[in-house]
Amino acid sequence: MADERARELRQNATDAERILWAELRSFKRAGMHFRRQAAFGRYIVDFVCHTHKLIVELDGSQHGEDGAVVYDEHRTAYLNCRGYRVMRFWNWEVMKERARVVDVIARIAQVPPPEALRASTSPQGGGET
Repeated sequence: MADERARELRQNATDAERILWAELRSFKRAGMHFRRQAAFGRYIVDFVCHTHKLIVELDGSQHGEDGAVVYDEHRTAYLNCRGYRVMRFWNWEVMKERARVVDVIARIAQVPPPEALRASTSPQGGGET
């Protein structure tokens, strides 16, 4: 179900999503592979780079409404608890300030996530705890 919805969202991307996706694809040269409209638990995130534990979300005007703000806060908390940092930009920022948005993403991606967000590793080598 989530995979079908993600596929639909990829096919019906906003202009801002298409523009940012073109930029994020170039991050591969720096070893960062972003996925777009990826299922993540019960959510679908706009862009995710698993190796850098980074999620980028683009918000339209509806995200400024009270109910959406609360929903986004819960969603961000859920993603943070799984070790991911969430960056949010308004669609208009991508449209009017694309270079700045891309620069901010690139700079934040190079900073390791705070200790509280990192998944810990078992001393026995069993992987994530």
